[in-house]
Formats: sequence, structure tokens, C-alpha cells
Amino acid sequence: MNSVLRLLVVIGGSVLLTAALGWLADLLLRRADARHPETPLWSLLRRCGRSVRLLLLAALLRGTYLQVEWRPLVEHRVAVGRVLSLLLIGAAAWFVVHFTSAVVESSYARYATGTRDPSRVRRVRTQVSLVMRIVTAVVAVVAAAAMLLTFPDFRAVGTSVLASAGIIGIVAGVAAQSTLGNLFAGFQIAFGDMVRIGDTVVVDGEWGVVEDITLTLLAVRTWDERRITMPVSYFTGKPFENWSRGGAQMTGTVFLHCDHSAPVPLIRERLREVLDGCEAWDGRGWDLAVTDTTPTTVVLRAIVTAKDPDDLWTVRCTVREQLVAWLAEKHPYALPRVATSPAAPAPGDR
Repeated sequence: MNSVLRLLVVIGGSVLLTAALGWLADLLLRRADARHPETPLWSLLRRCGRSVRLLLLAALLRGTYLQVEWRPLVEHRVAVGRVLSLLLIGAAAWFVVHFTSAVVESSYARYATGTRDPSRVRRVRTQVSLVMRIVTAVVAVVAAAAMLLTFPDFRAVGTSVLASAGIIGIVAGVAAQSTLGNLFAGFQIAFGDMVRIGDTVVVDGEWGVVEDITLTLLAVRTWDERRITMPVSYFTGKPFENWSRGGAQMTGTVFLHCDHSAPVPLIRERLREVLDGCEAWDGRGWDLAVTDTTPTTVVLRAIVTAKDPDDLWTVRCTVREQLVAWLAEKHPYALPRVATSPAAPAPGDR
């Protein structure tokens, strides 16, 4: 009976001590968050509460279970110790990932708040997301290796595994050549500033916004809400358009086909009126010129500017719609038409 009572005391005391320390840590973090609202670090650290409690409980049980002389526990002391060691390693890995995520996210939030350049914010966001994935993968691999080392059989074969690591590495490198290529391409994109989360790109004729970047894949959200998933090696091996590179400001064109008798000066004045009434136009520049002629029409090219690709699309649509409507109402003769009447005779001809 004393052994059972001691078991209950050890387990109950560990649970109560873990709960008390977890409550105290949460209280301190809440007070720190209230005193320093300028940084989200303390509120983000509160998300580590479950991992901290599990880590404390596993550490307490791992350190005190040998003091229990309960017969079933004594008979399976090695297995119980191994299970508690695995639990302790897993909890430690969980805590490290959560703690690192809180620190990184807090640093990114403070940087984004104090930086006015959206391109730099997107670049740091891309790097942060990839760094967190790398940290998570490294911690998972180290934790898995530590768990395996708790088994004596794996320690015994360690020498043979290391001896054959060279051959296995060569075989794995050949078999995973494309995967490793995408992995290194992900590093190149993250720290080479080629493309960032939030950039507007054109790939394979599709216009969209980069929504997510992983170590091997990149997701582009198109204007019609489709998702195009591509290997990151595509962006390091093939040309693509990045409309956000070097600033989000853009210049676009609108082409109109009109009759040869179209009043170009009046159309130019109407274009300026349309742009003055369009909120998406940033006022940096505009122009209208005759760029080409055909046997039946002349080609008018209107140049407009906007602060980003979305506004540029709005300006182009507005200009195209209002100019065509204005020509149809005020100058219908300027619209392209097919002539079916006989040609006018030249002077002097009968």
C-alpha cells in the first residue's frame, strides 16, 4: 500500500507542480504583455504553454519515477524510463519549435511595423517562412535521432551505419536529384530576392500573386482564385515576369481600332477627362498616339500609369470602356466599319 501511495504522490505532485509553474509563467507573460504592448513577443510566447507544461511534467516524472517501489513499475523500469525519455525529447522539440516561432514572428511583426517599403516586408516575410520550415525540419530530425539513440540496438549498429553512410549518400543523392535541386532552389529564392510572397508574377502566361513558398514548391493565386503549384526550380531555371520587382508602380497600354476619320485630338482630350475621374490612376503619366494603320482602321495607343498591378487593370478597363462608349455616342463615324459603297472617284474622272 505504501508503494501505491508513493506512486500517487509522485504523479499527483508532478501534475500539481507542473500546473502551478505553468500558471505562474502564464501570469508573468500576461503582465509583461500588458507593460509592453509595442511588441507581440509576450503574447506569442503564451502559445508555448502546452509544450512547456508537457516538458515540465515529463522532466519531473523522468527524474522521480525511480523513487517509486511499486512492483509492476520496478519490473518494467527500463521500458517506463525509455517511454518517459521519448516523451521528454518530443516535448523539448515541440517547445523549441514554438519558442523559435514566437521569437521569429515577433521580430517580423516589429520589422513590418517600422518599415514602409512593402517590397522589403515581402522579402523578409518570405525569408522568415522558409527559415521556420528549415528550423522545424532540423529540430524534427535531431529529435528523431535522439529518440533512436535511446534504444541500445541502434547505438550498437551506429558504427556500421556510419561506415556505409558514404555509399548511401551517393545513392540517395542520385535518387533525389530533383528534390535536392528544388531544395537548393528554395534557398536561392529565399535569400537571392528573386521572388517574394505577395509579388505579382506572370508564369506560363498566367497572371497571379505568389501566395506561399516552401522549400520545394511555390503557389501562385491567379485572378480567378485558382492555385498554380510549381516547383521552385522553375523560377531559377526559366524566365518569368515579376511585376513587383523594383517597385509596384506600373505603366500599361490600351489599344483602340478606329476609322481613319477619327478625331484624334478630341479623343486625347477625352482620355485626360477619363483619367481625371478615375481614382485608380496615380497621375504619373498618360499619352495617346497613333501607332499603326491598316487598310480599314488606325490603331490608337493610350498609355496610363498606376501604383500597382490591380489598379493598373482597373484603369485600363475604365479607359477602354468609357472611350468606346463616348465614341459610340458622340462620334459614331470614328468606329471601325466595313465600307460596302463604291469608292469616291478621283478628281477629273467621269
